[in-house]
Amino acid sequence: MINLQRTQMFVAVADTGSFTAAADALGLTKAVVSFNIRQLEAELGVTLLLRSTRRLTLTEAGALFHQRSVALLKDAEQLQDDVRANHAGLTGELRITTTPEYGSRVVVPLLARFSQLHPALRVRHVSSSLHADLISERFDVAIRLGTLTDSRYHAALISHFSILPVATPEWRVNHPVESLDQLAHADWIIHERLASPLRWQVKAASGAPEMLEIKKAPRLFADSAQALMAFALAGSGVALLPEWLVRDALDAGKLVPVLPGYTFARQGIHAVYPDARHVPAKVRTFIDFMRASVN
Repeated sequence: MINLQRTQMFVAVADTGSFTAAADALGLTKAVVSFNIRQLEAELGVTLLLRSTRRLTLTEAGALFHQRSVALLKDAEQLQDDVRANHAGLTGELRITTTPEYGSRVVVPLLARFSQLHPALRVRHVSSSLHADLISERFDVAIRLGTLTDSRYHAALISHFSILPVATPEWRVNHPVESLDQLAHADWIIHERLASPLRWQVKAASGAPEMLEIKKAPRLFADSAQALMAFALAGSGVALLPEWLVRDALDAGKLVPVLPGYTFARQGIHAVYPDARHVPAKVRTFIDFMRASVN
């Protein structure tokens, strides 16, 4: 039978790259960690770590054991949390990642309310424009917007939101846009992650589908929706942005829709979580809470 405490020590050593750092992270002495790793190797009958004066290196067996151990420890933690949740409410830690913009505007306020409902649950939120590897970075759930491409994970649909092209009123006056062709030749501000060629299927006011493809090579790019909006507010051109992000600027008259007679396809808001054998109670409960709150 595999000793989970020793397995946890091994994962800590492998992740930190040293016995000293692992011992500090676990609140143990280096001697205790080193002894337990030797015992683990003896029990398994294999060498997991190659030790040198400069660094530690995983053997092939060690790399395999580390990969399986991370999943094993996660399952053990989920089992513990689920059992406790049935008895005394949600416990443990909920690790969640979102984009900075949607996180600060929507998810963090929801997490604040959620944590009040479950006082024994620790909540850790990480905002990033990059898509995290949920497994290696040990996130329980990611809130992702738009089209999903990573098939390694499960996804639960939370809601939908609208996107629309916007610019400043001054830009609109100086660059009249009355047709899709004019919009295709406008000064666009583009998100770094959009695929090339830049094209979208849109609907006219009549409901007829049409294709918009940007013809003029963009000069401005950014890696976040917030930066795109800042460019747009500076009068740099047209940016395609979520309605929830630009609503205040639209209401204040700082931005206006460009060619509002055409609509873009609504985008999805998804809760994405690792492809595990079961979804932890804390993840299921938060997804249900967010779905009810957003809708």
